Amino acid sequence: MRTSFILAFGLLVCAGLWGIYRTPAALDTPSELHLTAHRESAEPAEPAAHLVAIQPWLDQRHYQSPDRLRAHLGAYLAEARNAGQLGEGSIVVFPEHIGTWLVAARAPRASFTADSTTGAMTHLILANPLPFVLALTRSGEDDRLAAAVFRMRAASMARDYQSVFSGLAREYQTTIVAGSIVLPEPSVIEGEIRPGNGPLYNVSAVFGPDGRVHDELVRKLHPIPDEAGFTAAATPQDIPVFQTPSGRLGVLICADSWHPDAYAPLTENQADLIAVPAFLQPSGVWTQPWGGYTTGWPDDADRADAGRLTEGEAWQTYSLAGRLNTAGARQGVTAFLRGDLWDLGSDGANILVEGNTHRVAGEMDGASISVLRIGG
Repeated sequence: MRTSFILAFGLLVCAGLWGIYRTPAALDTPSELHLTAHRESAEPAEPAAHLVAIQPWLDQRHYQSPDRLRAHLGAYLAEARNAGQLGEGSIVVFPEHIGTWLVAARAPRASFTADSTTGAMTHLILANPLPFVLALTRSGEDDRLAAAVFRMRAASMARDYQSVFSGLAREYQTTIVAGSIVLPEPSVIEGEIRPGNGPLYNVSAVFGPDGRVHDELVRKLHPIPDEAGFTAAATPQDIPVFQTPSGRLGVLICADSWHPDAYAPLTENQADLIAVPAFLQPSGVWTQPWGGYTTGWPDDADRADAGRLTEGEAWQTYSLAGRLNTAGARQGVTAFLRGDLWDLGSDGANILVEGNTHRVAGEMDGASISVLRIGG
């Protein structure tokens, strides 16, 4: 009897401690935006329609809850609106993977104080052992652990992602290209983004000014090596064109903007505007020698440019700035994710493209709101 009591008491204590461990605890979230540039040209007296590339500064604390992320991103939109950059017909572009780190929402405090993404995900797994094991049995990717983490969190990630960006689009009455998020075989059903049971994809959603998500999602064709272990490659048929108040919009996720096959469906479907959500690692790479394509060399790329161009110059040569006209589009922007997310690092600067000209906008070591007036 005494032994049973001690065992039961011990189990109760352990359960209590585990419950405390897995309960989310709020850390202070930095209020500053790190905004270094948001008026890069003379603005019209009255608001006009713009392509607005938002390069936010984020760290893991912003992902403690979807409400915190929405509040932080909303502050950039408020800056743009106050500067007259969110006129009717404007299209806001957020960077790649801005939704992916919602995988950590409501995770234990230890996930946000960890020194690395590996440490953060380890604590997330320890707080959810059974869902993780079940997800692991359904994950056959090369990187099964990462795939299982995203699968076990897919339902909440999809809900949070839609809540954040639908709410922002509706509040600011603007079209939003919501960066990207990793989800298993997602689709839009009855106005909701829902994960499926198939492969994981890096996908982007577009939200209208009324907050509704467009029926089609954009899937990434060319995962980079860091993604290829757990995300699948899509096909050109997975790149739709969206009708917006300012014209037909195409979206290419990061590395896809470097490949001619990704522009083909935009040409066929007569895209007027192109948005490129991007995420570049590690810190400091923008000014370093370019290492060449990591997603396969297209026939029109000069291999001798590897090592000859800097990373930033290569983005301006082989990505949207060098390929916009091949799709017959008029204008486009690339928006980068910046900040200190665990040990990931980041680099890049928004690129605004119009016809045969382009400019690099904003500061590379801070947040930036960069604008291109639609129609010139």
